[in-house]
Amino acid sequence: MNRSAVLARLLADAARGAFPPPDGSVTFVPQTSARDCGVIAFTAHTVVFADLDADEDAGSSGGVGALRSLLPPEDLSAPLNPPFLSALSARTGRHVNNIDVLMTAGPLPGPPPGPALRETADRSHPRIVRALRHRDEVRAWSLPGGTLLLGRGVAGRWETAVEVEPGARGRGLGRTLAVAARHLVPGGGPLWAQVAPGNAASLRAFLAAGFTPVGAEALLVRAPHAPDE
Repeated sequence: MNRSAVLARLLADAARGAFPPPDGSVTFVPQTSARDCGVIAFTAHTVVFADLDADEDAGSSGGVGALRSLLPPEDLSAPLNPPFLSALSARTGRHVNNIDVLMTAGPLPGPPPGPALRETADRSHPRIVRALRHRDEVRAWSLPGGTLLLGRGVAGRWETAVEVEPGARGRGLGRTLAVAARHLVPGGGPLWAQVAPGNAASLRAFLAAGFTPVGAEALLVRAPHAPDE
């Protein structure tokens, strides 16, 4: 079984509505790649995907045992709270990128409705530059006022992100782009999106496009110019 398989199976199950048991436990699984490391919190069950040394797994000083001591069973929020995330960041040499709402949606048949999207090979757009740091097989489309991206992220899942320019906001373009992503996802989906909780406009757009919240996610990232592991 490859290193992505365990988390990939958990995500595939969640996308079809089958979640880990809501027993308050925290499951540690292997990191999905040298790039992707973090925490996903489902309802009353959290999954930590991070590579930890064997002696850490045994619970030696600074290892999983120490990390678990920061996870009291009665505190379901502990895995996404600063003490645990800070300890995990210290153990992995990374920093927390953001805590996002994790959403998913199934594919839709046929071409996207609405305004015509133009696929672009331009990699200079800031949103595309960011996507290339966090995803593989990145593809991008644009239309006046907006940009849509698809790429393979955590455990090889297809992820989407949209950006609406300030002058084009308030007209439903975010929802249009999020719906288009469901038509464009390769291989029949599912499709995933990570949305900052404070970005209410984006949350509304993805909800209106049929995406369902399934949990919260915090990715731990290396410094931009850090060498690959």
